[in-house]
Amino acid sequence: MMSEKHHLDVATGAMPSAQAVAFADLVAYQPGAVVSRTLIKKNAGTVTLFAFDTGQGLSEHSAPFDAIVEILDGEAELTIGGKKVVARAGQAVLMPAKVSHALSATTPFKMLLVMVREAG
Repeated sequence: MMSEKHHLDVATGAMPSAQAVAFADLVAYQPGAVVSRTLIKKNAGTVTLFAFDTGQGLSEHSAPFDAIVEILDGEAELTIGGKKVVARAGQAVLMPAKVSHALSATTPFKMLLVMVREAG
């Protein structure tokens, strides 16, 4: 049985529908960089893949809505409201709305970021 690899729609960056995909395969590492690819962008929220090289990160900021980070590969250190959290492949972390957070790649890592906007 041959394995079939599916790719994002080149024109839109969208995830293929009705197909099993491995999120980690949909974004590639770049030396010294952070790479992102938005899979879904709706009024209700967004789903974005990221790949961080070692030492890269996102500086401290906050968002008006909750976000969940799922680590797909590697390891990251998150700081959420001043608390340090180490997360590894297969783990997820909730970043609450309006709480400052930052993250840093302790190894190259990939993550899925799901941001959920509150209806209103």
